[in-house]
Amino acid sequence: MTKKLINNKCLYLAIAYVIFFTCGCKKIIQIDAPVTTITSDQVFSTNEQAASALAGIYFRMVNSNVLFLCSGATSVYCGMSSDELISYDQVASDGFVLFQKNNLSSLTGIVGDAFWTQSYSYIYGANAVIEGLQSSKSVSDSVKIRLTGEAKFIRAFCYFYLINLFGDVPLTLTVDFNKTALLPRTPVESVYKQIINDLIDAQNALPIDYSAQLGERVVPIKWAASALLARVYLYHNEWENSEVQASAVIEHTELFNLATLDEVFSKNSSEAIWQLQPNPSVAPFNITTEGNILIPIDSTYSPFAYFPDYFLNSFEPNDERKNKWIKSFNFDDGSGTTITYYYPFKYNQGPLEQIPGGNITQYYMVLRLAEQYLIRAEARAKQNKLTDAIEDLNFIRHRANLPGLSPTLAQEQVVSQVEHERKVELFVEWGHRWLDLKRTGKSDAVLGPIKGGDWNNTDVLYPIPLNEIRTDPNLTQNKGY
Repeated sequence: MTKKLINNKCLYLAIAYVIFFTCGCKKIIQIDAPVTTITSDQVFSTNEQAASALAGIYFRMVNSNVLFLCSGATSVYCGMSSDELISYDQVASDGFVLFQKNNLSSLTGIVGDAFWTQSYSYIYGANAVIEGLQSSKSVSDSVKIRLTGEAKFIRAFCYFYLINLFGDVPLTLTVDFNKTALLPRTPVESVYKQIINDLIDAQNALPIDYSAQLGERVVPIKWAASALLARVYLYHNEWENSEVQASAVIEHTELFNLATLDEVFSKNSSEAIWQLQPNPSVAPFNITTEGNILIPIDSTYSPFAYFPDYFLNSFEPNDERKNKWIKSFNFDDGSGTTITYYYPFKYNQGPLEQIPGGNITQYYMVLRLAEQYLIRAEARAKQNKLTDAIEDLNFIRHRANLPGLSPTLAQEQVVSQVEHERKVELFVEWGHRWLDLKRTGKSDAVLGPIKGGDWNNTDVLYPIPLNEIRTDPNLTQNKGY
């Protein structure tokens, strides 16, 4: 199965691709072993087979020993693009340095491999599931509704990142090669409309709790759709709608509560709205790719990446997030000078804890409750509901052992405080900082002084991979590339 969207030939290949990866998904849902030859009719001949097709997409999203969209790329590469991370090795041609110095080009393979290709691969799989369910006469109606909701959620999730990383992108809602091969870029507004429609459909189709997964939070439910919809509305400046959706999640205290800082990223933590589950039989086995890459093996190894002082200085005194989610070690590069480096520790299992088939203590956190408080705080502040916005911010601050904010803050001050709390709460998570700077128009002001001549205002979008443009003459390149 080719990686490229435009070369996806037919539904048969799409389903074969999805099912191939379901062999390691039995902790998500019990499935039959894949068969040698699979047709779309066979895949959707039973409820179990149809569910296994979707489980295969989740499996591919997270089980990788390299940085892809859902296995750390969005956190690490976007962290380097923004003001969060610096690559230790400063080799000019190194892919990580290209992100850090915002010197990407249409030939930077990581951009295509990690973001564009992976996103469209998952979207293609979701479209294949949707079409297969529509044509199936064997899958029960209730399962059709639920699985279609999951597929639409995945499609919306991927398109959210595509438009925020690349701007206008091709919008494909089918596996028909004749309709997808030469698609032009679709305006962001039109893609947002589709994202919102997909998430509303998902809300109406998905279950309201995790009982079907025996408490495992590794398959999206109704409130995952609401959480992502709250974010989408925030990005789309629909403040009231954003507040409503975030409130719908926050108010379900029987499912969601702010966990202690030590427990936030644990598997099935009370803060988790949706997580992705690593498979202990696939490298990096029982740990996350981020933990494997970002946590140094020991003091004899250089760090992969580290926090610059200007980021560390963003934390207020006594902020427990800095103490709990950032660790340091001393490293001598051979020059005789020992330097202290600080690195992310949200995922606290690193290379030394990596064991094939080992016990998993942390799942990959995709959507969590703290973000919903911050979304609602910003949406309320924009509507001048300042008392309520400050209350939301104080929930987050009190957990971090910080004092509450003054109730007399003006609107501009509250909005500024939201930006600060997002920076120190959501750092190195899913590119939040990179996307926040872009959507608030702060990229030039923040990154210009830090990155100097490496920064151009067109860097807020990544380049469209050149191979895609060569194959599809209707695609155009972003400015600056």
